[in-house]
Amino acid sequence: MQALGKHRYLTTTSVEIRSESGSWILPGAMMGIAAGGVFLIFEMIAAGIMGQSAFEPFRMIAAVILGEGALPAHSTIGLPAVVPVALAIHYALSAFYGAVFGAAVGAIGTLRSGHVALVGAASVFGFVLWLANFGAIAPALFPWFLMADPAVQFIAHTLFFGTPLGLMLGSRLRGGQRGTRLGSGKV
Repeated sequence: MQALGKHRYLTTTSVEIRSESGSWILPGAMMGIAAGGVFLIFEMIAAGIMGQSAFEPFRMIAAVILGEGALPAHSTIGLPAVVPVALAIHYALSAFYGAVFGAAVGAIGTLRSGHVALVGAASVFGFVLWLANFGAIAPALFPWFLMADPAVQFIAHTLFFGTPLGLMLGSRLRGGQRGTRLGSGKV
């Protein structure tokens, strides 16, 4: 606290916390998009290994907006419409989830204490996303997602979204130690 005069004090801690939290949101969103790309590549490869079209994940995602006509079983909507809609939905959600995790990293100082803490927390965050998506959201709103193999979805969310998100945000920790933090304007 700084004394400003008789009985008036300025508390800088809350400003610093908000500032630190906010400085992680944009990098979180950017790294969320990148982690979303890793997730999507894994989903496509897993679909192919399981004997499905590599575009089946796109169809399931696009059905959120386009309806069941985008699903493989119904397939009344072609891939030229499905792919851009799926990519827009997927990357918007990836950016949002990355920003949410970035805000958490900024607000919880222990997550910035080292790479293990950050990657571990991001992996747990991916696990929580899996639980929320497949335990609450899909059954209530998008039941076709329940057709997806839960083990593959667990791996996708935890290890191919959460873990890469933590690893990529970890580069911000290293950068901060060298004076080259992403988004800080320092070079």
